[in-house]
Amino acid sequence: MKLSVVIPTWNESENLAATLGALPEPAEVVVADGGSVDGTLEIARRSGAHVLACEPGRARQMNRGALETKGDTLLFLHADAALGAGATEAIESALTDPAVVGGFFRLYIRSPRAALKLAAIGSNLRARALRLPYGDQGLFVRRSVYEEIGGFPDVPFLEDVALIRILRRKGRLTPLDVALSTGDRHWRGLGVLATALLDWTMVGLYFAGVPPEALAPHYFRWRAQERGRRIEPAPQTD
Repeated sequence: MKLSVVIPTWNESENLAATLGALPEPAEVVVADGGSVDGTLEIARRSGAHVLACEPGRARQMNRGALETKGDTLLFLHADAALGAGATEAIESALTDPAVVGGFFRLYIRSPRAALKLAAIGSNLRARALRLPYGDQGLFVRRSVYEEIGGFPDVPFLEDVALIRILRRKGRLTPLDVALSTGDRHWRGLGVLATALLDWTMVGLYFAGVPPEALAPHYFRWRAQERGRRIEPAPQTD
């Protein structure tokens, strides 16, 4: 197996070095940047990653990054995600089963807060029970399957859920018992409960038939209010 890692970025200088430092060796690494101005590109280049300047939008950045890779297995990671030991071996073992098209990791949130420990437990239960991981759990997929389905749907957000929805029709998604730790920024501002309710509402409406294009302005308005980030376009969502 040849593993290629694609990381979409937008002003990730506080997080990227740790993420890159935790990647398995020897993995091909592509950082697909959506217009960072904070030193993200310099950090990526110093690590030896292949850096691409991309049109902003996480789905577009990941698809563009994947085009530049050569591995038969693709791993998509958020820029604040740190893989635990044994990730490559676990992926390779899972893919020995031809029915498996991809999978995800066990989420750990880097915070001492009890509410976030519960949030991680809930995320892992949802991902395993429903085979519905989100992008913050890391997503690996066979390149052949990824190319067959045309990559991530070109949507302004929920691109991870949209991809998983397609992958589940192609085969099995395997949860790996390897930790992937992430920062707590997604739950800041609105708080854990309000953030979870917002996420569940957006995903529920999407599965009910509301397109991401219609949901995105409302989602980004809430997220921009909590962090002072721009509403549209929003290259990254945490």
